[in-house]
Amino acid sequence: MNRKNFIQSTVLIAGVSAVANPLVSSAFSLSQAPQKLTLKKGLGFGMIGEDLSLTDKFKLVKDLGFDGVELNVPTDLDKSEVLKASELAGIEIPSVVNKDHWQKPLSDPDLEIRKQCINSVAQSLQEAKDFGADTVLVVPGVVNEIVPYEQAYVTAMNSIRELIPFAEKTGIQIALENVWNNFLISPVEARRFVDEINHPLVGWYFDVGNILRYGWPEHWIKTLNSRIMKIHIKEFSRKVMNDEGLRKGFQVNLLEGDSNWPVVMRSVREINYTGGWIIAEVSGGDRNRLKDISERMDKIISYV
Repeated sequence: MNRKNFIQSTVLIAGVSAVANPLVSSAFSLSQAPQKLTLKKGLGFGMIGEDLSLTDKFKLVKDLGFDGVELNVPTDLDKSEVLKASELAGIEIPSVVNKDHWQKPLSDPDLEIRKQCINSVAQSLQEAKDFGADTVLVVPGVVNEIVPYEQAYVTAMNSIRELIPFAEKTGIQIALENVWNNFLISPVEARRFVDEINHPLVGWYFDVGNILRYGWPEHWIKTLNSRIMKIHIKEFSRKVMNDEGLRKGFQVNLLEGDSNWPVVMRSVREINYTGGWIIAEVSGGDRNRLKDISERMDKIISYV
């Protein structure tokens, strides 16, 4: 049998098999299709701009359609009051953000400064557990004129490894985020950094808006893949950045910048994101402002 006849015979057999057992073909197609994701909406506590009690703040955002609030830690808030307000309002605390990792970075050449940050993150891990969260956002390091890139890479990794026993003790994830810290500015390098640490409780907190300065969010999502533990959303406009200044690029509403949200969210679905949440990290305000953010987030989630 020559090659042409062989190919024709093979195609014919495959077609007959599909007709004879159509369930095989349809089952294969269904198994390859990305599954629909159910995502909850969160926002940063500092975005709630109304002068209300803690419980009423939580009730307000619940009424506006949010499912959770993300806190900065270590916090001076009374933990029992936070937990009571959370329960009364039906609001979850899915994650927390360490507040010291920028001023006292894990990559600092000064050992004493690094220790202060390690202690702060260790306390954040415990507070996350106390609040019922599962993730602490940590900026892994900062590169500047006095901290070389390679030195920051090694020092930050060693600092994070020192935190692993605290993560294991609490069962809380450490999720690293790129926040214009001149560090880990490509998705391949970010993936490599996480993989070199090689621990299931260390992954990535992906911020859609932050990445638009460096590239395209959908590329980062596909490269980081299962390493993504939580997702922050904000918007960014390269045109506004170029016309008005670097950080002015953030001053656009969700859905009005350069994020291609249908493509971004399709990528989130394709990697089978298991973090369960998208959390807004934008300028907040009164109930009208928060209602607008909530509705824009609904539109973004509809693309999943």
